[in-house]
Amino acid sequence: MKERVKTKKIYVGDVAVGGDAPISVQSMTYSDTNDVEATVEQINRLHFAGADMVRVAVPKIEDALALKEIKERVSLPLIADIHFNYKLALEAAKWVDCIRFNPGNIGDKSRIREIIKACKDRSLPVRIGVNSGSLEKEFDQKYGPTAEGMVASAEYNIKYLEDLDFTDIKISLKASDVDRTVDAYRMLRPKNNYPFHLGVTEAGTIFHATIKSAIGLGTLLLDGIGDTMRISITGELEEEIRVGKAILKDSGRLKEGLNIISCPTCGRIEADLVTAVAEVERRTAHIKTSMDVSVMGCVVNAIGEAKHADVAIAYGKEKGLVMVKGEVVANLPESELVDRFVVEVERFVERSG
Repeated sequence: MKERVKTKKIYVGDVAVGGDAPISVQSMTYSDTNDVEATVEQINRLHFAGADMVRVAVPKIEDALALKEIKERVSLPLIADIHFNYKLALEAAKWVDCIRFNPGNIGDKSRIREIIKACKDRSLPVRIGVNSGSLEKEFDQKYGPTAEGMVASAEYNIKYLEDLDFTDIKISLKASDVDRTVDAYRMLRPKNNYPFHLGVTEAGTIFHATIKSAIGLGTLLLDGIGDTMRISITGELEEEIRVGKAILKDSGRLKEGLNIISCPTCGRIEADLVTAVAEVERRTAHIKTSMDVSVMGCVVNAIGEAKHADVAIAYGKEKGLVMVKGEVVANLPESELVDRFVVEVERFVERSG
């Protein structure tokens, strides 16, 4: 894994993005933003799921006017998603923590100057959001919906803001396929030091979105690219956060919670491993301490994996071992192993401070 690229640090509310800040995970509500009750309910769901910030759509003035009350009732930093109508950005900027828009689709530079002035007055950052499916006409005609076109659009829009002496910027370059997404981020990364918001857009249902995002975002994270991210799923909001956190953890960019090592199902397994691993996941989901645990179902690999884990179960036939840092602490019947394992995990957490 490559060292993470050091980028400019900006703040979305009280959440740092870029620099040495942790990589944040965000999502977006799907309610009509002017339905304050529904929007607040969705934002609170995301808060409890572990989101770091949330974006809301602002396609009409009623949505912009609702932001004041929404902001008063939630704790997550709020990002307003603006397209075309600069007046919506001006109203939203009074209440939110970040504005997402493309300078190229706002129109006259005088309008962009007004938005940037409003952002400067409240120290709000801007996300330049480039999507391959909605490139400005000039770039679409010249490049088509390619990574080159996305990068050209981003550079054009970055210069737009830099010419106004504005640099509290983060950038996204999203396509609906993994290859273009990865190419675009890799292409733009050496050209500036702004933080990048990662995502594969319109990625589909949870199955397809998880796979596409794991490949695309995982590749970029291993390259050291990325400062904040969203998993785009056609489905429940909480799943976006769950998958995002898992990608961060399994790419090594988030040191939090249990890394569970367990066997694939095979003919050598001598225990009900599927049930055991599900129970371990359920009973340890609250743990934030970073640790490796092993739940293995046969003698072939169990002891070898257990020796390298912080806490482990090594199942045999109708019984097994619980091990801590490679040392056997219990030899028990199968029915007692998970209970003892959880006790040892909790003890390990306490010792770790």
